[in-house]
Amino acid sequence: MTALLERPAAAAPPALRQVRRQHRLAWIARHSVAIALAIMFLTPVGYLFLISVMTSNQALTSDYWPNTWHFENYVRVFEVTPLPRYLLNTVIYAVSATVLMLLSSVPAAYALAKLRFRGRNAMFLIVLCVMMLPPQVVTVPLYLMWARYGLTGSLAPLIVPMLFGDAFCIFLLRQFLLTIPTDYLDAARVDGCGEWRTLLRVVLPMARPGIAAAGLFQFFYAWNDYYGPLLYTSENESAWTLSLGLASFHGVHHVDWNLVTAATVLAMAPIVVVFFFAQKAFVQGVTLTGVKG
Repeated sequence: MTALLERPAAAAPPALRQVRRQHRLAWIARHSVAIALAIMFLTPVGYLFLISVMTSNQALTSDYWPNTWHFENYVRVFEVTPLPRYLLNTVIYAVSATVLMLLSSVPAAYALAKLRFRGRNAMFLIVLCVMMLPPQVVTVPLYLMWARYGLTGSLAPLIVPMLFGDAFCIFLLRQFLLTIPTDYLDAARVDGCGEWRTLLRVVLPMARPGIAAAGLFQFFYAWNDYYGPLLYTSENESAWTLSLGLASFHGVHHVDWNLVTAATVLAMAPIVVVFFFAQKAFVQGVTLTGVKG
């Protein structure tokens, strides 16, 4: 009888392992496209990191794996270039532009989505036209305007315009606010709330995913912006951002690819961390945008 009881127990683990193996294979089959895309996008990033810890002689050769690991390359980057200053300028530009954009774009999107007034559709059409307008079209008049006020060579021409909102973010927020039922706003108005109080107490808590998505879009754009800093700050190195600083670093140290890639990894790391912690709100805000309208 003891043998009869032990026989099923001994036969259970192989069967259980087979079931688990089938589940793993089924999971891989269901997510095969996502796994292939993840490998395709992560491979260049991984190779970039491997180059950053190689010697200058091994970088960009047929050896894809470092013969010796040189993490001191990340320390040398700070010795040969003012990377902390570039990073500080980039943070100032990205954070200030994002905050000012949200302060101006949220009320504009709320007005276009929830308020009834004459000319609302025409104003929304203007926003769409501005969103589709290439920035190079207005480069010359804008540069002459900022030069007349003596603000070229600083980050002010990149930050101050955000006081007037961003066309794409206004469009994105407007589409998200359309998904909020108007009954909540009517109830707040019946209770005596004005439009500003309704916006602050009712709309903003419900629109946090959309606001987070718009803010992240603006933050990522400002962090990676190269054209704007090149146009307005190229004459003043103390106002350079990471993108412009990396371009000049690449020009000076064009042979030391290990240092160039190490600086690139350091520039990418903060934006990856920000997206990692904010990806849930970002994805939710993007997926809910455009449900109505």
